[in-house]
Amino acid sequence: MQTSGPQSRLQFGAVNAGLLAGAALALVGGYYLLYTGSTTAAPLLLVLGYCVLLPLGLIL
Repeated sequence: MQTSGPQSRLQFGAVNAGLLAGAALALVGGYYLLYTGSTTAAPLLLVLGYCVLLPLGLIL
């Protein structure tokens, strides 16, 4: 039995939601620490959120 229309290989599951939620928390925490004047923890959280968790949440 065939379905009409193209099928997407991308599926959004619980792992994706968890990684994207972690990315959002890391970004909010990073920007908050940046606001308070942290010069070491803020960039680490922002890099973790933007360069690790966000892409993983979109790819996996």
